[in-house]
Amino acid sequence: MSTEAPIRRITAPQIRVRKGGEPIVSLTSYHAHTAAIVDRHADFILVGDSLGMVMHGMESTVGVPLDLMIIHGKAVVRGTKRALIVVDMPFGSYEESPAIAFRNAARVMKETGCGAVKLEGGARMGETIRFLTERGIPVMAHIGLTPQSSHVMGGFRTQGRDEESWPAHEEDARVVAEAGAFAVVLEGMVEPLAARITGQIPIPTIGIGASAECDGQILVLEDMLGLSPWTPKFVKRYGDLGAEIEKAVAQYAQEVKARAFPGEEQVYR
Repeated sequence: MSTEAPIRRITAPQIRVRKGGEPIVSLTSYHAHTAAIVDRHADFILVGDSLGMVMHGMESTVGVPLDLMIIHGKAVVRGTKRALIVVDMPFGSYEESPAIAFRNAARVMKETGCGAVKLEGGARMGETIRFLTERGIPVMAHIGLTPQSSHVMGGFRTQGRDEESWPAHEEDARVVAEAGAFAVVLEGMVEPLAARITGQIPIPTIGIGASAECDGQILVLEDMLGLSPWTPKFVKRYGDLGAEIEKAVAQYAQEVKARAFPGEEQVYR
């Protein structure tokens, strides 16, 4: 009989109490095999709707359907054991009403086995966040630069450059925290504003292009591994896997063209 203790997944409440403590580590993942690697190091893994752009060649996240998020969410849950899995609610799946948001979020949690969902928007989403959390769905909020609203915001622009805009962002953070979000992503935000918000609210802030003043950080895995053709200026590349893959594929193609099929001589001779 095994004496090893079963691995228990990190939960949303466990992330919430990390406020002001050891920095929270997070990355995105969209499939089982990369999720299994990230799982050994991350506190939570986000199945982001960025998968539409990263994996499916879409120009933005707006076109990502709910079914696609569920497919990738299932894969990430299957590939992991310990990290909290958070699945993005895609554009159009939660904005219409709290009831519709609950229906779709409940489906995501039932079909993927994830531990929380994430949705974009600040004060305007307060009612929806409260509705979901009161009915048993942990919610991670997302304010600042919100990619699903990029058409309205005029593109992917850093938020908070104009100090007059700070009160609106601070209000967004206050409302989502009071509504019951267990953490909030601050994206594309100037450092002084991110620092103010982090100091004002009782839930962890997770930065992406929002400085080291946050309680944790998240990056798109493909960006930090050098697999994306373009990466935001704030991303540090920890690898250059795109070039390594290109090199390996080129060598393979050369050997096949030379009829030196790798490994085949050991099988058929």
